[in-house]
Amino acid sequence: MPHPKTIVVAINPTASFGKSGHVGPAVVARLRGLGHDVTSLSEPDFVQLTAAARRAIAAEPDAFVVVGGDGMVHLGVNLLAGTRVPLGIVPSGTGNDMARGLGLPLGDAEAAIEALVAALEREPRAIDAGIVSHRAEGSDATTQTWFANVLSAGFDAIVNERANSLRHPKGASRYLVALVVELARLRPIRYRVVLDGVETVTDAVLVAVGNSTSIGGGMLVTPNALVDDGLFDVLVVTAMSRLSFLRVFPSVFKGTHLSDPRVSVHRVGSVRIEADAVVAYADGERIAPLPVDIEMVPGALRILH
Repeated sequence: MPHPKTIVVAINPTASFGKSGHVGPAVVARLRGLGHDVTSLSEPDFVQLTAAARRAIAAEPDAFVVVGGDGMVHLGVNLLAGTRVPLGIVPSGTGNDMARGLGLPLGDAEAAIEALVAALEREPRAIDAGIVSHRAEGSDATTQTWFANVLSAGFDAIVNERANSLRHPKGASRYLVALVVELARLRPIRYRVVLDGVETVTDAVLVAVGNSTSIGGGMLVTPNALVDDGLFDVLVVTAMSRLSFLRVFPSVFKGTHLSDPRVSVHRVGSVRIEADAVVAYADGERIAPLPVDIEMVPGALRILH
Protein backbone atom coordinates (compact mmCIF):
# COMPACT_ATOMS: atom_id res chain seq x y z
CA MET A 1 0.00 0.00 0.00
CA PRO A 2 1.57 3.33 -1.01
CA HIS A 3 2.18 6.00 1.59
CA PRO A 4 -0.82 8.41 1.48
CA LYS A 5 -0.04 11.79 -0.06
CA THR A 6 -1.89 15.10 -0.39
CA ILE A 7 -2.52 15.58 -4.11
CA VAL A 8 -4.22 18.39 -6.02
CA VAL A 9 -5.67 17.37 -9.41
CA ALA A 10 -6.48 20.20 -11.85
CA ILE A 11 -8.73 19.24 -14.75
CA ASN A 12 -8.90 21.13 -18.05
CA PRO A 13 -12.10 23.23 -17.94
CA THR A 14 -12.97 22.29 -21.54
CA ALA A 15 -12.32 18.55 -21.10
CA SER A 16 -15.83 17.70 -19.91
CA PHE A 17 -17.16 18.57 -23.38
CA GLY A 18 -14.84 16.27 -25.31
CA LYS A 19 -13.98 12.61 -25.69
CA SER A 20 -11.42 12.86 -22.86
CA GLY A 21 -13.99 14.08 -20.34
CA HIS A 22 -13.75 10.85 -18.35
CA VAL A 23 -10.00 11.09 -17.73
CA GLY A 24 -10.04 13.67 -14.91
CA PRO A 25 -12.60 11.80 -12.79
CA ALA A 26 -10.74 8.54 -13.47
CA VAL A 27 -7.49 10.06 -12.15
CA VAL A 28 -9.21 11.32 -8.99
CA ALA A 29 -10.97 7.99 -8.40
CA ARG A 30 -7.76 5.97 -8.86
CA LEU A 31 -5.76 8.15 -6.48
CA ARG A 32 -8.48 8.19 -3.83
CA GLY A 33 -8.79 4.42 -4.19
CA LEU A 34 -5.13 4.19 -3.19
CA GLY A 35 -5.83 6.19 -0.03
CA HIS A 36 -4.39 9.53 -1.12
CA ASP A 37 -5.96 12.78 0.09
CA VAL A 38 -7.08 14.26 -3.24
CA THR A 39 -8.43 17.75 -3.95
CA SER A 40 -10.11 17.87 -7.36
CA LEU A 41 -10.26 21.23 -9.13
CA SER A 42 -12.88 21.42 -11.90
CA GLU A 43 -13.51 25.11 -12.49
CA PRO A 44 -15.58 26.60 -15.34
CA ASP A 45 -12.67 28.49 -16.93
CA PHE A 46 -8.90 28.89 -16.80
CA VAL A 47 -9.01 32.12 -14.78
CA GLN A 48 -10.95 30.50 -11.95
CA LEU A 49 -8.92 27.30 -12.24
CA THR A 50 -5.66 29.22 -11.93
CA ALA A 51 -6.91 31.07 -8.84
CA ALA A 52 -8.13 27.86 -7.19
CA ALA A 53 -4.88 26.06 -8.07
CA ARG A 54 -2.78 28.89 -6.64
CA ARG A 55 -4.69 28.66 -3.34
CA ALA A 56 -4.29 24.88 -3.22
CA ILE A 57 -0.55 25.02 -3.97
CA ALA A 58 -0.04 27.55 -1.17
CA ALA A 59 -0.78 24.68 1.23
CA GLU A 60 2.26 22.84 -0.21
CA PRO A 61 0.68 19.54 -1.28
CA ASP A 62 2.84 16.53 -2.05
CA ALA A 63 1.95 16.82 -5.75
CA PHE A 64 0.02 18.93 -8.25
CA VAL A 65 -1.36 16.94 -11.18
CA VAL A 66 -2.73 18.41 -14.40
CA VAL A 67 -5.14 16.53 -16.64
CA GLY A 68 -5.24 17.90 -20.19
CA GLY A 69 -2.90 19.08 -22.92
CA ASP A 70 -0.03 21.51 -23.19
CA GLY A 71 -2.17 24.42 -22.00
CA MET A 72 -2.67 22.66 -18.68
CA VAL A 73 1.03 21.84 -18.47
CA HIS A 74 1.77 25.52 -19.07
CA LEU A 75 -0.56 26.43 -16.20
CA GLY A 76 1.21 23.97 -13.92
CA VAL A 77 4.69 25.12 -14.92
CA ASN A 78 3.83 28.76 -14.16
CA LEU A 79 2.46 27.87 -10.74
CA LEU A 80 5.20 25.44 -9.71
CA ALA A 81 8.51 26.58 -11.26
CA GLY A 82 10.88 27.51 -8.47
CA THR A 83 8.86 25.64 -5.81
CA ARG A 84 9.34 22.22 -4.25
CA VAL A 85 5.89 20.96 -5.30
CA PRO A 86 6.25 18.43 -8.14
CA LEU A 87 4.11 18.47 -11.30
CA GLY A 88 2.34 15.37 -12.51
CA ILE A 89 0.96 15.17 -16.06
CA VAL A 90 -1.85 12.97 -17.35
CA PRO A 91 -1.94 13.86 -21.07
CA SER A 92 -5.42 14.06 -22.58
CA GLY A 93 -5.19 17.04 -24.94
CA THR A 94 -4.66 17.30 -28.68
CA GLY A 95 -0.95 18.17 -28.86
CA ASN A 96 0.54 16.73 -25.65
CA ASP A 97 4.02 17.81 -26.76
CA MET A 98 5.49 18.20 -23.27
CA ALA A 99 4.27 14.73 -22.30
CA ARG A 100 5.69 13.40 -25.58
CA GLY A 101 9.09 14.91 -24.80
CA LEU A 102 9.04 13.35 -21.34
CA GLY A 103 8.14 9.92 -22.72
CA LEU A 104 4.78 9.69 -20.94
CA PRO A 105 2.06 7.38 -22.33
CA LEU A 106 -0.05 9.05 -25.03
CA GLY A 107 -3.47 8.04 -26.31
CA ASP A 108 -4.00 5.58 -23.44
CA ALA A 109 -5.59 7.17 -20.38
CA GLU A 110 -5.29 4.04 -18.25
CA ALA A 111 -1.57 3.69 -18.97
CA ALA A 112 -1.04 7.39 -18.25
CA ILE A 113 -2.82 7.09 -14.90
CA GLU A 114 -0.79 4.03 -13.94
CA ALA A 115 2.42 5.86 -14.92
CA LEU A 116 1.40 8.67 -12.56
CA VAL A 117 0.65 6.21 -9.75
CA ALA A 118 4.10 4.64 -10.16
CA ALA A 119 5.83 8.04 -10.35
CA LEU A 120 4.26 9.10 -7.03
CA GLU A 121 6.38 6.45 -5.35
CA ARG A 122 9.64 7.74 -6.83
CA GLU A 123 11.66 10.86 -6.22
CA PRO A 124 10.59 13.65 -8.62
CA ARG A 125 12.86 14.41 -11.56
CA ALA A 126 14.35 17.91 -11.75
CA ILE A 127 14.10 19.46 -15.22
CA ASP A 128 14.94 22.87 -16.64
CA ALA A 129 12.50 25.65 -17.50
CA GLY A 130 12.77 28.90 -19.40
CA ILE A 131 11.61 32.24 -18.08
CA VAL A 132 10.44 34.81 -20.63
CA SER A 133 10.60 38.54 -19.86
CA HIS A 134 8.18 40.48 -22.04
CA ARG A 135 5.91 43.46 -22.13
CA ALA A 136 2.51 42.81 -20.61
CA GLU A 137 -0.31 43.07 -23.14
CA GLY A 138 -1.79 46.58 -23.12
CA SER A 139 0.91 47.92 -20.81
CA ASP A 140 4.49 49.14 -20.77
CA ALA A 141 5.19 47.05 -17.68
CA THR A 142 7.52 44.06 -17.98
CA THR A 143 6.25 40.70 -16.79
CA GLN A 144 7.60 37.16 -16.77
CA THR A 145 6.19 33.85 -17.97
CA TRP A 146 7.65 30.37 -17.55
CA PHE A 147 7.69 27.63 -20.18
CA ALA A 148 8.99 24.06 -20.19
CA ASN A 149 8.61 22.87 -23.77
CA VAL A 150 9.25 25.17 -26.77
CA LEU A 151 8.90 28.89 -27.44
CA SER A 152 8.24 29.73 -31.09
CA ALA A 153 8.36 33.09 -32.83
CA GLY A 154 8.09 32.46 -36.55
CA PHE A 155 5.87 30.83 -39.13
CA ASP A 156 4.24 28.38 -36.69
CA ALA A 157 3.44 31.20 -34.25
CA ILE A 158 1.95 33.24 -37.10
CA VAL A 159 -0.27 30.27 -38.01
CA ASN A 160 -1.32 30.00 -34.36
CA GLU A 161 -2.18 33.68 -34.29
CA ARG A 162 -4.18 33.39 -37.52
CA ALA A 163 -6.05 30.31 -36.26
CA ASN A 164 -6.98 32.05 -33.02
CA SER A 165 -8.48 34.92 -35.00
CA LEU A 166 -10.77 32.64 -37.05
CA ARG A 167 -14.32 32.01 -35.89
CA HIS A 168 -14.85 29.21 -38.37
CA PRO A 169 -14.22 26.37 -38.81
CA LYS A 170 -14.01 24.91 -35.30
CA GLY A 171 -11.46 22.45 -34.01
CA ALA A 172 -8.24 21.28 -35.64
CA SER A 173 -9.41 22.23 -39.15
CA ARG A 174 -9.02 25.89 -38.12
CA TYR A 175 -5.26 25.37 -38.06
CA LEU A 176 -5.30 23.79 -41.50
CA VAL A 177 -7.14 26.82 -42.90
CA ALA A 178 -4.70 29.15 -41.11
CA LEU A 179 -1.75 27.15 -42.46
CA VAL A 180 -2.96 27.50 -46.06
CA VAL A 181 -3.60 31.23 -45.64
CA GLU A 182 -0.19 31.93 -44.13
CA LEU A 183 1.69 29.75 -46.62
CA ALA A 184 0.26 31.93 -49.38
CA ARG A 185 1.61 34.99 -47.52
CA LEU A 186 4.95 33.49 -46.53
CA ARG A 187 7.66 36.13 -46.40
CA PRO A 188 11.02 36.13 -44.60
CA ILE A 189 11.06 38.07 -41.34
CA ARG A 190 13.97 40.31 -40.35
CA TYR A 191 15.09 39.14 -36.90
CA ARG A 192 17.61 40.44 -34.44
CA VAL A 193 18.64 37.46 -32.33
CA VAL A 194 21.07 37.66 -29.40
CA LEU A 195 22.42 34.28 -28.28
CA ASP A 196 24.47 34.31 -25.05
CA GLY A 197 25.28 37.96 -25.78
CA VAL A 198 26.25 37.47 -29.44
CA GLU A 199 24.01 39.43 -31.83
CA THR A 200 22.92 38.27 -35.28
CA VAL A 201 20.60 40.03 -37.72
CA THR A 202 19.06 37.59 -40.18
CA ASP A 203 16.09 37.02 -42.46
CA ALA A 204 14.31 33.85 -41.36
CA VAL A 205 10.96 32.08 -41.54
CA LEU A 206 11.17 30.26 -38.23
CA VAL A 207 12.87 30.80 -34.87
CA ALA A 208 12.16 28.35 -32.04
CA VAL A 209 13.70 28.04 -28.58
CA GLY A 210 13.49 24.44 -27.40
CA ASN A 211 13.84 23.06 -23.91
CA SER A 212 12.11 19.91 -25.18
CA THR A 213 11.63 18.50 -28.65
CA SER A 214 8.29 19.13 -30.36
CA ILE A 215 5.37 21.45 -31.04
CA GLY A 216 2.04 21.10 -32.83
CA GLY A 217 1.42 17.51 -31.81
CA GLY A 218 4.73 15.99 -32.85
CA MET A 219 6.63 18.43 -35.08
CA LEU A 220 10.20 17.73 -33.96
CA VAL A 221 11.52 21.28 -34.29
CA THR A 222 14.37 20.72 -31.83
CA PRO A 223 14.74 16.91 -31.86
CA ASN A 224 18.00 16.83 -29.89
CA ALA A 225 16.92 19.13 -27.05
CA LEU A 226 17.25 17.74 -23.52
CA VAL A 227 15.08 18.94 -20.64
CA ASP A 228 17.86 18.65 -18.06
CA ASP A 229 21.07 19.87 -19.73
CA GLY A 230 20.80 23.54 -18.72
CA LEU A 231 20.73 24.77 -22.34
CA PHE A 232 18.18 25.71 -24.99
CA ASP A 233 18.34 24.40 -28.53
CA VAL A 234 17.61 27.48 -30.66
CA LEU A 235 16.43 26.61 -34.16
CA VAL A 236 16.77 29.19 -36.94
CA VAL A 237 15.39 28.47 -40.42
CA THR A 238 16.75 31.17 -42.73
CA ALA A 239 14.95 32.77 -45.66
CA MET A 240 13.80 30.45 -48.42
CA SER A 241 11.22 30.43 -51.18
CA ARG A 242 7.70 29.21 -50.58
CA LEU A 243 8.44 26.09 -52.65
CA SER A 244 11.61 25.35 -50.68
CA PHE A 245 9.75 25.82 -47.42
CA LEU A 246 7.05 23.39 -48.56
CA ARG A 247 9.80 20.84 -49.21
CA VAL A 248 11.51 21.36 -45.85
CA PHE A 249 8.37 21.68 -43.71
CA PRO A 250 7.31 17.97 -43.85
CA SER A 251 10.78 16.90 -42.67
CA VAL A 252 10.16 18.76 -39.40
CA PHE A 253 7.70 16.03 -38.39
CA LYS A 254 10.56 13.51 -38.56
CA GLY A 255 13.24 15.79 -37.17
CA THR A 256 15.31 15.36 -40.33
CA HIS A 257 15.29 19.06 -41.24
CA LEU A 258 18.53 19.67 -39.34
CA SER A 259 20.53 18.39 -42.31
CA ASP A 260 19.33 21.28 -44.48
CA PRO A 261 22.07 23.96 -44.79
CA ARG A 262 19.49 26.70 -44.24
CA VAL A 263 18.68 25.26 -40.82
CA SER A 264 20.91 25.88 -37.81
CA VAL A 265 20.70 25.00 -34.12
CA HIS A 266 22.51 26.91 -31.38
CA ARG A 267 22.88 25.62 -27.80
CA VAL A 268 22.72 28.56 -25.39
CA GLY A 269 21.44 29.67 -22.00
CA SER A 270 20.03 33.07 -22.92
CA VAL A 271 18.16 34.41 -25.95
CA ARG A 272 16.72 37.74 -27.04
CA ILE A 273 14.46 37.80 -30.09
CA GLU A 274 13.32 40.97 -31.83
CA ALA A 275 11.14 41.34 -34.93
CA ASP A 276 8.24 43.48 -36.05
CA ALA A 277 4.65 42.17 -35.95
CA VAL A 278 5.55 38.71 -34.60
CA VAL A 279 3.96 37.18 -31.49
CA ALA A 280 5.78 34.60 -29.36
CA TYR A 281 4.01 31.40 -28.32
CA ALA A 282 5.31 29.04 -25.64
CA ASP A 283 3.92 25.61 -24.71
CA GLY A 284 1.30 26.40 -27.36
CA GLU A 285 0.06 29.46 -25.45
CA ARG A 286 0.20 33.09 -26.61
CA ILE A 287 2.86 34.98 -24.66
CA ALA A 288 3.35 38.46 -26.16
CA PRO A 289 4.54 40.35 -29.24
CA LEU A 290 8.31 40.47 -29.65
CA PRO A 291 10.77 41.48 -28.29
CA VAL A 292 11.25 38.81 -25.63
CA ASP A 293 14.20 37.94 -23.41
CA ILE A 294 14.53 34.27 -22.45
CA GLU A 295 16.71 32.79 -19.72
CA MET A 296 17.30 29.14 -18.93
CA VAL A 297 16.79 28.20 -15.26
CA PRO A 298 18.37 24.76 -14.70
CA GLY A 299 16.42 22.41 -12.44
CA ALA A 300 13.59 24.94 -11.95
CA LEU A 301 10.81 22.36 -12.10
CA ARG A 302 10.19 19.03 -10.38
CA ILE A 303 8.33 16.44 -12.45
CA LEU A 304 6.63 13.18 -11.45
CA HIS A 305 8.29 10.86 -13.92
